[in-house]
Amino acid sequence: MGMKSITVHNLDDSLEAMIAERARKDGLSLNKTVKLLLRKALGLDPTGGTEKKGDFSELCGVWSKGEKAEFDRNTKDLRKVERRDWQ
Repeated sequence: MGMKSITVHNLDDSLEAMIAERARKDGLSLNKTVKLLLRKALGLDPTGGTEKKGDFSELCGVWSKGEKAEFDRNTKDLRKVERRDWQ
């Protein structure tokens, strides 16, 4: 049994732009990007189960030293324990 091809008609401009942007960002062809998006939408694991952290990659990140310093400055007063708050 050979590989099948499909054609999707009448994609709206915003959907086409989002797919093209994803392909560009990931360094993939439009065809490969669409196949990966379909597999993900259908709950199929395109990595064969070897890459678990990819499921959360959009939620994870690393702060730069500057971002951490800004967070620390903005939350400094939250580290003070007021005795009267615990009475």
